[in-house]
Amino acid sequence: MNPSARRRLTLLFAAALACLPAIAGERAPERITPLLLSIQVAPIPVAGSDGQTHLVYELWIDNFSSAESVVEKIEVLAGDRVLHTLDGDALAGRLRPGGQNIAGASLAKSTLNFAAMHLSLPRGANVPRRLSHRVTGKVRAAPPGQQQIVQTGAEVAVENREAVVIGPPLRGERYIAADSCCDAVRHTRAALPVNGRIRLAQRFAVDWEQLDAQGRIYNGPQKTLTSYTIFGQPVLAVADARVVSVVDGLPEQTPGTYPENIAIEDADGNSVVLDLGGGRHALYAHMQPGSIAVKPGERVRRGQVLGRVGNSGNSVAPHLHFHVMDGPSPLDSNGLPYRIDTFWVSGNAPSTDAFDDAEAKGTPLAVIPVTPPRQVSRSLPMDQLIVRFGP
Repeated sequence: MNPSARRRLTLLFAAALACLPAIAGERAPERITPLLLSIQVAPIPVAGSDGQTHLVYELWIDNFSSAESVVEKIEVLAGDRVLHTLDGDALAGRLRPGGQNIAGASLAKSTLNFAAMHLSLPRGANVPRRLSHRVTGKVRAAPPGQQQIVQTGAEVAVENREAVVIGPPLRGERYIAADSCCDAVRHTRAALPVNGRIRLAQRFAVDWEQLDAQGRIYNGPQKTLTSYTIFGQPVLAVADARVVSVVDGLPEQTPGTYPENIAIEDADGNSVVLDLGGGRHALYAHMQPGSIAVKPGERVRRGQVLGRVGNSGNSVAPHLHFHVMDGPSPLDSNGLPYRIDTFWVSGNAPSTDAFDDAEAKGTPLAVIPVTPPRQVSRSLPMDQLIVRFGP
């Protein structure tokens, strides 16, 4: 190396050394973030029967402070773009402490809470690759003048996989997709601590019930099982699959009230779990005792009768509870979206409250008709739809 080149190299090395103290002395900004934001399960897009694409997941908010905090607004971001905003009553109805069934925007001190998130994208819109979340709120434990906060976090990659396509779990008409995706509170808020993890197996669950020709869920004495239109309907395999587990022999419950002190292992009543392949499993719950016609390890074909609709387990009225999950356990798993290949929409109920009232009183449900019935393909039935399976 010639002397000139050596001098240039020496000067460059000296300059680099001179910079080291400044680099080593730099510190990342330190900011107290009393609300800790996280996503435990990434959302998976699913096509809904309304023609939109839906993302359903939970935003967990840990109030790591010594006093109550209040969440005023949650924004869902794709980069710098705001895709969705939750505030006011909509926010209060979606936010609750883990392990409690009381919704509200106030977070008690030192508690883990979650917001049930639902993002709808119009037909043809691109699904964002990543989401993040911006939370605006008030932390009462912070010093005066610093209680109002805006925090951004809980960045998550949207899962790039399609929801499985399956056949219908029932045949016939006038079925109600009760408490289905994506805003019904019973299933989408059913987070449970199982085997050391928080699980939400019922994220995309449906309680299928059925109307008679006069629009009634039952006709006759409320406490009589055979009064219910759906009671005894055949339950069908939604795909060629393997039977993973069967529970049978549990008694029917008396309709009209939920059973008391039921063991958690009996909550699904007489039930079947199918392995659909690809890490997906299907749960059928609340069937009639003695009606289940399959055994663990058996292979079944799509459309094969598995059993009959009953009212066993933690059930207030005969119905078929159905959901798809990422493992064989009805509790120790997370719910997955799915699509039914073909069904027809003939109407929809006005609201969950209207459905609950009709179920409690045995009065006709005020169905908003769809005339003629609309054929839907490869989609998830939305909440409170009235559908027909089969030609």
